[in-house]
Amino acid sequence: MRFFLFLFFILCNFCVFAQGSGNKKAQTFFEKANPLIQKQDYTSAERALKSAVEADPLFQNAYIVLAGVYKTQKKYQDARMAYEKAILINKVVAPEVTYGLAETEFATQDYLKAKQHFNDFLILDSSSDRARRAKKHLLDCDFAAITIKKPVKYNPTNLGEGVNTTDAEYFPAITADGETLVFTRLLNGNEDFWTSQFKNNSWSLATPLSSKINTAKYNEGAQSISPDGKYLFFTGCNRPDGLGRCDIYVSHREGKDWGEPYNVGQPVNSEFWESQPAISPDGRTLYFISNRPGGSGGYDIWKSTITDDAKWGPAINLGPDINTAFDENTPFLHVDGKTLYFSSDGWPGFGNKDIYYSRQESDGKWQKPINMGYPINSFEDESGLVVSADGNSGLFSSNLKGGYGMQDIYSFGIPEVAKPLKVSYVKGIVRDRDTKKTIETNVQVVDLKTNKTVFDDYTDPETGQFLAVMPVGSNYLFNVNAEGYMFYSENFELKEGDINKPYQIEVYIEKIKQGGNVTLRNIFFDTNKFNLLPASIRELDLLIDFLHQNENVQIEIQGHTDNVGDDKLNEKLSLNRAQCSL
Repeated sequence: MRFFLFLFFILCNFCVFAQGSGNKKAQTFFEKANPLIQKQDYTSAERALKSAVEADPLFQNAYIVLAGVYKTQKKYQDARMAYEKAILINKVVAPEVTYGLAETEFATQDYLKAKQHFNDFLILDSSSDRARRAKKHLLDCDFAAITIKKPVKYNPTNLGEGVNTTDAEYFPAITADGETLVFTRLLNGNEDFWTSQFKNNSWSLATPLSSKINTAKYNEGAQSISPDGKYLFFTGCNRPDGLGRCDIYVSHREGKDWGEPYNVGQPVNSEFWESQPAISPDGRTLYFISNRPGGSGGYDIWKSTITDDAKWGPAINLGPDINTAFDENTPFLHVDGKTLYFSSDGWPGFGNKDIYYSRQESDGKWQKPINMGYPINSFEDESGLVVSADGNSGLFSSNLKGGYGMQDIYSFGIPEVAKPLKVSYVKGIVRDRDTKKTIETNVQVVDLKTNKTVFDDYTDPETGQFLAVMPVGSNYLFNVNAEGYMFYSENFELKEGDINKPYQIEVYIEKIKQGGNVTLRNIFFDTNKFNLLPASIRELDLLIDFLHQNENVQIEIQGHTDNVGDDKLNEKLSLNRAQCSL
């Protein structure tokens, strides 16, 4: 796309000015450059155009085209000088030349001159798409002039040879425990998923993710992995079952391998372009990019939430709080469920795509996006950031100097102000108490403060493992439910200091039998009172569900108190509490 836009710009300039130079040698070199530009051989085109202006120093059109070639190669200082020389030859130039000069002045951090020439351009052209961009760049100039003077700490570290190669690696995705990395690798022109494990303080040698997901015929990329590593949402393009050019697919991990991926279907996918999915930590809301009608600009962030009948609900645009009249890309919702990171070229920044973050308020509204700052963002395109569960580090891809090849995956420390809310997680295995074998069970985690379910899924059928993320600062009900087994509950109170101490547990549940005992750990009373507190209701609802599923089971509820105070009063209190729970 960029090449064709640039070529159109070159051809327009060629038509606006005199067809050539009176110097035949200069004209020959100039005409030689045009087919080289079409082949994207910019180095050779640059040499030809430099020879043209050496032969004819007043060859304005050659300077203008040379400036465009420099700009394509990101040689902004050289491009600026070429534009300036062209305008010195004749101040009457097409508006596109003034715009190009302003762009190179912006890229070389001369914001005062850039604003002047963007304004000059807008006098000549106030309604085109380029004019719309110029108005936005005026805001960029003010933003960049201030922000570049207050750089944030930034020290990117290459993930190493276990992950990166001479090929291109990008779109990292990581599980909440920080142990599994899935990324896209471009190998021999084909995009596939690879995975690496964090062991002994380094990333293991990456291997292909799964032959059930990776294909030789189609490209797979732009993925999102659920916090527990059991679901992979990704982008597939031009597939026979696709609804549009690119659609979103999902695969569920089954033991050590992955299941066959399937198209998530409408209303997430459409006849338009859907890509770059980001799944919420509870697995119920999918964020994605689409250019479908009804948005704010070209590419917007949309979302769809699973309904009560387990289907994806209507696609909803995130609206002007997040989306702009330009493009938004690569959304990533942190496991705190409240902090959204994404890239955009529509909010004030450094001119191209920058990375921003926004926090969701209690009413669901998104706060105004904040630029991650310089030099995390620069005059190049920045996108594809994911942030670790502890909020301390970010992963992204770049072609920084000193890498292994093309694009490599790097990590860097997230600035304090841009860190997400603190979270922890419970990671465990469920076993049969008698046989000690792992079993497949349903695990639920409920925030008792909000009564919202933050995790509801099954343990791995082969390993019995699960991982549930929980934001710090609340109490959580933890319930394990398996057919033929006794009711099991636990309670977690996550305080600020628990961020670095995730729960690692083994849960042993026993089969239903006469005389079995179950402790209800989420039944709450005030001191010396027997009235149930509201936080107790969810536990009792789960107990009722258990009894409905096991109609032959009869239970006896006993209440208990501490050993402080009069024994008779405590006995009466415990009896009242038991009766209140019935």
